[in-house]
Amino acid sequence: MISEETRQTRLPASIDDVRGWFPKVDQLLFTWFLERQERRGERGDLVELGSYLGKSAILIGRHLRDGETFTVCDLFDSDAPDDSNQAEMNGSYATLTRTAFEANYRAFHDRLPEIVQGPTSEILDHVEPDSARFVHVDASHLYEHVHGDIRAAHVMLPPDGLLVCDDYRSEHTPGVAAAVWEAVADDGLRPICVTTQKLYGTWGDAGAVQAELLDWLAGRDDVWHEVQRVAGHDLVRIKGKAARPKKDELGRLKERLANSEDRLARAEDRLARARDELDSVRNSVSFKVGRSATALPRAVRRRGRGA
Repeated sequence: MISEETRQTRLPASIDDVRGWFPKVDQLLFTWFLERQERRGERGDLVELGSYLGKSAILIGRHLRDGETFTVCDLFDSDAPDDSNQAEMNGSYATLTRTAFEANYRAFHDRLPEIVQGPTSEILDHVEPDSARFVHVDASHLYEHVHGDIRAAHVMLPPDGLLVCDDYRSEHTPGVAAAVWEAVADDGLRPICVTTQKLYGTWGDAGAVQAELLDWLAGRDDVWHEVQRVAGHDLVRIKGKAARPKKDELGRLKERLANSEDRLARAEDRLARARDELDSVRNSVSFKVGRSATALPRAVRRRGRGA
């Protein structure tokens, strides 16, 4: 059995080798949103609140340009600022260490991001107002902390900046859901799209982004999408499609299906022959004589049980 220490010291060869929760559809969307900002010449820093072992940070870091700063804020090995947050850390992130994060990140990048090791409530001491173009909130699941992280993101982002919130709908994270939808209802956050795991929004013009996003989605066959109307806002709902089997895999599936059908046909043939043999026995003279000879004892036993 591979120890946890050994597992963490092995350098990942691809982002899929890094432990964490970052579905393919969200990897596609992070890339699309960040590349869109680059195409439009939008400048600004990148921020991630809560990084675990670096899976999403590695992708975000690929889009850091000269003159920009990528800031990551996480408790890592530090104590949490309150008992509730510490209990969450002990239960869900016991394997999180700064050393493991840095090793994973360095496997893909020459330089580490700016690391703030501490509670996310300190992020505004390190990132200037209106200086960021992309903020990923994926730290605590407790309402009070997520509410504060979203408020901080509002300060860090200019109107057209992008906010991504993780776990906005999971049944085990109702505090995140409350904080995210409160920002939509009361703080002017305009949702752009949602996936199973993340909500993407802006305090700027969501409609313009959605129009470009829908054009991009229309040309893809690996994602499904629809548009819903939520609290007066258009919202694009996106899900990844299951990958279609390759030709050789499809051939193997067809072969297994044919073999299964052949085995089923043989089993049905054996069952039919067994039924024919049973009918033949029941219609034989010896079977009928035997049934007659035992009829009286059976009747006596039944009457005895009924007495």
